[in-house]
Amino acid sequence: STWSWNRNEAKMAAESKKEEFRKYLEKSGVIDAVTKVLVALYEEPEKPANALDFIKQYLGAPSSSEVEAMRNDNEELKRKTEELTNQIDDLQKKLKEVRVSEAPAS
Repeated sequence: STWSWNRNEAKMAAESKKEEFRKYLEKSGVIDAVTKVLVALYEEPEKPANALDFIKQYLGAPSSSEVEAMRNDNEELKRKTEELTNQIDDLQKKLKEVRVSEAPAS
C-alpha cells in the first residue's frame, strides 16, 4: 500500500539524516572528544560530585570561579577605561585652555 511505502521512505530519509549527522560529528572530532572525556570520567578513581562540571573542565571550559574572576576583571577594566577616558578629556580641555591663554592677542 501507499501508506507503508511512504512510511518506509520517511524511515529511510530519517536514517540517512542520522548517518549524515554521525559522519559530521565524527569528521569534526566530536565523537572522539566525547569518547575520551567519558573514558576519563570512567577511569576517575573518585567520581566527581558534578559529572557535567568534570566534562566541561576536561574539554577546556573555564570553571565557575574562573568565569566570575574574569567578569570581575572585565568590570574593573571597564571602570578604569572610563576613568582614564575622563582624565584624557579633562587634560585635553586644560591643554586647550592653556593654548588659548598663551595665544598672542590680535
